[in-house]
Amino acid sequence: MSGRLDQYVARRDFDRTPEPKPGPRGSGRKGNPRFVVQEHDARRHHFDFRLEIGDVLASWVVPRGPASESGDRRLALRMEDHPLEYVDFEGEIPEGEYGAGKVKTWDIGAFENITTAGNQSVPATSALDEGYLVVRLKGKKLHGCYALQRTEVSDNEERWLLIRTRDEGDSKAIAARHAGGLREDAG
Repeated sequence: MSGRLDQYVARRDFDRTPEPKPGPRGSGRKGNPRFVVQEHDARRHHFDFRLEIGDVLASWVVPRGPASESGDRRLALRMEDHPLEYVDFEGEIPEGEYGAGKVKTWDIGAFENITTAGNQSVPATSALDEGYLVVRLKGKKLHGCYALQRTEVSDNEERWLLIRTRDEGDSKAIAARHAGGLREDAG
Protein backbone atom coordinates (compact mmCIF):
# COMPACT_ATOMS: atom_id res chain seq x y z
CA MET A 1 0.00 0.00 0.00
CA SER A 2 1.21 3.49 -0.84
CA GLY A 3 2.28 5.62 2.14
CA ARG A 4 0.11 8.30 0.57
CA LEU A 5 -2.93 6.31 1.74
CA ASP A 6 -1.92 5.92 5.40
CA GLN A 7 -4.23 8.75 6.53
CA TYR A 8 -7.13 7.33 4.51
CA VAL A 9 -6.71 3.90 6.16
CA ALA A 10 -6.22 5.34 9.67
CA ARG A 11 -9.54 7.23 9.52
CA ARG A 12 -11.67 4.22 8.58
CA ASP A 13 -12.92 1.01 10.16
CA PHE A 14 -13.29 -1.26 7.14
CA ASP A 15 -15.40 -3.70 9.19
CA ARG A 16 -18.04 -0.94 9.43
CA THR A 17 -17.76 1.22 6.33
CA PRO A 18 -18.54 0.09 2.77
CA GLU A 19 -15.77 2.37 1.47
CA PRO A 20 -13.13 0.53 -0.54
CA LYS A 21 -10.01 -0.71 1.17
CA PRO A 22 -6.91 0.14 -0.87
CA GLY A 23 -5.80 -2.67 -3.15
CA PRO A 24 -2.21 -3.41 -4.09
CA ARG A 25 -0.42 -0.44 -5.58
CA GLY A 26 1.49 -0.90 -8.78
CA SER A 27 2.96 1.30 -11.43
CA GLY A 28 -0.45 2.84 -12.03
CA ARG A 29 -3.54 1.98 -14.00
CA LYS A 30 -3.40 1.88 -17.80
CA GLY A 31 -5.41 4.35 -19.86
CA ASN A 32 -6.39 7.98 -19.46
CA PRO A 33 -6.41 9.36 -15.92
CA ARG A 34 -9.89 9.69 -14.46
CA PHE A 35 -11.67 12.25 -12.37
CA VAL A 36 -14.80 11.92 -10.29
CA VAL A 37 -17.00 14.45 -8.52
CA GLN A 38 -19.02 12.86 -5.74
CA GLU A 39 -21.94 14.54 -4.03
CA HIS A 40 -21.53 13.91 -0.33
CA ASP A 41 -24.51 14.41 1.97
CA ALA A 42 -22.48 14.41 5.18
CA ARG A 43 -22.74 16.64 8.26
CA ARG A 44 -22.51 19.47 5.73
CA HIS A 45 -23.52 18.86 2.13
CA HIS A 46 -20.56 19.27 -0.24
CA PHE A 47 -18.85 17.83 -3.31
CA ASP A 48 -15.64 15.78 -3.37
CA PHE A 49 -13.44 16.51 -6.40
CA ARG A 50 -10.93 13.73 -7.14
CA LEU A 51 -8.19 13.42 -9.77
CA GLU A 52 -6.29 10.22 -10.53
CA ILE A 53 -2.66 11.24 -10.06
CA GLY A 54 -0.21 8.35 -9.99
CA ASP A 55 -1.64 5.50 -7.97
CA VAL A 56 -4.08 7.54 -5.84
CA LEU A 57 -7.00 9.95 -6.16
CA ALA A 58 -5.88 13.42 -5.08
CA SER A 59 -8.95 14.83 -3.34
CA TRP A 60 -10.53 18.16 -2.41
CA VAL A 61 -13.76 19.11 -0.62
CA VAL A 62 -15.57 21.74 -2.70
CA PRO A 63 -18.39 23.12 -0.50
CA ARG A 64 -20.37 24.76 -3.34
CA GLY A 65 -19.44 22.29 -6.08
CA PRO A 66 -17.40 22.93 -9.23
CA ALA A 67 -18.15 26.13 -11.14
CA SER A 68 -19.63 25.95 -14.62
CA GLU A 69 -19.08 29.59 -15.69
CA SER A 70 -15.69 30.74 -16.95
CA GLY A 71 -13.81 32.76 -14.33
CA ASP A 72 -15.84 31.46 -11.39
CA ARG A 73 -13.79 30.36 -8.40
CA ARG A 74 -14.66 27.84 -5.73
CA LEU A 75 -12.97 27.15 -2.42
CA ALA A 76 -11.42 23.67 -2.48
CA LEU A 77 -10.02 22.16 0.72
CA ARG A 78 -7.37 19.49 0.19
CA MET A 79 -8.16 16.25 1.96
CA GLU A 80 -6.36 12.93 2.27
CA ASP A 81 -5.61 10.96 -0.88
CA HIS A 82 -8.07 8.17 -1.66
CA PRO A 83 -7.43 4.81 -3.34
CA LEU A 84 -8.18 4.44 -7.04
CA GLU A 85 -11.01 2.06 -6.13
CA TYR A 86 -12.92 5.07 -4.73
CA VAL A 87 -13.62 6.38 -8.25
CA ASP A 88 -16.53 3.89 -8.46
CA PHE A 89 -17.73 4.21 -4.85
CA GLU A 90 -21.32 5.10 -4.08
CA GLY A 91 -23.04 4.26 -0.83
CA GLU A 92 -23.88 5.17 2.73
CA ILE A 93 -21.04 5.72 5.20
CA PRO A 94 -22.47 4.72 8.60
CA GLU A 95 -23.05 7.17 11.45
CA GLY A 96 -20.02 7.33 13.72
CA GLU A 97 -17.59 6.79 10.84
CA TYR A 98 -15.42 9.50 9.30
CA GLY A 99 -17.45 11.23 6.57
CA ALA A 100 -20.75 9.65 7.63
CA GLY A 101 -23.49 10.19 5.06
CA LYS A 102 -24.54 9.30 1.54
CA VAL A 103 -22.02 9.46 -1.33
CA LYS A 104 -23.14 9.38 -4.96
CA THR A 105 -21.38 10.08 -8.24
CA TRP A 106 -22.26 13.51 -9.62
CA ASP A 107 -19.87 13.38 -12.60
CA ILE A 108 -17.12 11.11 -13.87
CA GLY A 109 -14.80 11.02 -16.84
CA ALA A 110 -11.26 11.34 -18.09
CA PHE A 111 -8.97 14.32 -17.72
CA GLU A 112 -5.80 15.62 -19.28
CA ASN A 113 -3.06 17.40 -17.33
CA ILE A 114 -2.17 20.55 -19.32
CA THR A 115 0.05 22.23 -16.72
CA THR A 116 3.12 23.96 -18.16
CA ALA A 117 6.07 25.98 -16.87
CA GLY A 118 7.71 28.00 -19.60
CA ASN A 119 7.10 25.86 -22.66
CA GLN A 120 7.58 22.59 -20.77
CA SER A 121 4.87 20.21 -19.63
CA VAL A 122 4.80 19.66 -15.87
CA PRO A 123 3.89 16.17 -14.59
CA ALA A 124 0.70 16.17 -12.50
CA THR A 125 2.52 14.93 -9.37
CA SER A 126 5.02 17.83 -9.59
CA ALA A 127 2.28 20.36 -10.33
CA LEU A 128 0.31 19.14 -7.31
CA ASP A 129 3.38 19.44 -5.07
CA GLU A 130 4.02 22.97 -6.40
CA GLY A 131 0.41 24.00 -5.76
CA TYR A 132 -0.63 24.80 -9.32
CA LEU A 133 -2.35 22.31 -11.62
CA VAL A 134 -4.34 22.85 -14.83
CA VAL A 135 -6.55 20.08 -16.20
CA ARG A 136 -8.97 19.61 -19.08
CA LEU A 137 -11.99 17.62 -17.88
CA LYS A 138 -13.94 15.35 -20.21
CA GLY A 139 -16.93 14.33 -18.13
CA LYS A 140 -20.65 13.90 -18.58
CA LYS A 141 -21.40 17.29 -16.94
CA LEU A 142 -18.03 19.01 -16.68
CA HIS A 143 -16.11 19.77 -19.87
CA GLY A 144 -13.20 22.14 -20.27
CA CYS A 145 -10.28 23.60 -18.37
CA TYR A 146 -9.99 24.05 -14.62
CA ALA A 147 -7.07 25.49 -12.68
CA LEU A 148 -6.34 24.36 -9.13
CA GLN A 149 -4.29 26.96 -7.22
CA ARG A 150 -3.08 26.45 -3.66
CA THR A 151 -3.62 29.71 -1.78
CA GLU A 152 -2.89 28.94 1.85
CA VAL A 153 -1.28 26.24 3.96
CA SER A 154 -1.74 26.02 7.73
CA ASP A 155 -0.87 23.30 10.22
CA ASN A 156 -3.87 21.15 9.37
CA GLU A 157 -5.36 22.57 6.18
CA GLU A 158 -4.52 23.39 2.58
CA ARG A 159 -6.83 25.90 0.91
CA TRP A 160 -7.03 25.88 -2.87
CA LEU A 161 -9.13 27.61 -5.50
CA LEU A 162 -10.83 25.55 -8.20
CA ILE A 163 -11.18 28.01 -11.10
CA ARG A 164 -13.26 27.38 -14.23
CA THR A 165 -11.43 28.76 -17.26
CA ARG A 166 -12.09 29.12 -20.98
CA ASP A 167 -8.86 27.55 -22.20
CA GLU A 168 -5.22 26.86 -21.27
CA GLY A 169 -4.09 30.47 -21.60
CA ASP A 170 -7.03 31.68 -19.55
CA SER A 171 -6.10 29.15 -16.82
CA LYS A 172 -2.64 30.66 -16.48
CA ALA A 173 -3.88 34.25 -16.48
CA ILE A 174 -6.59 33.62 -13.88
CA ALA A 175 -4.23 31.76 -11.55
CA ALA A 176 -1.66 34.57 -11.87
CA ARG A 177 -4.26 37.25 -11.12
CA HIS A 178 -5.58 35.47 -8.01
CA ALA A 179 -2.28 34.20 -6.59
CA GLY A 180 0.12 36.98 -7.48
CA GLY A 181 1.77 35.06 -10.30
CA LEU A 182 3.22 32.01 -8.56
CA ARG A 183 4.58 30.75 -11.88
CA GLU A 184 6.79 32.89 -14.09
CA ASP A 185 4.87 31.89 -17.22
CA ALA A 186 1.45 32.56 -15.76
CA GLY A 187 0.84 35.82 -17.61
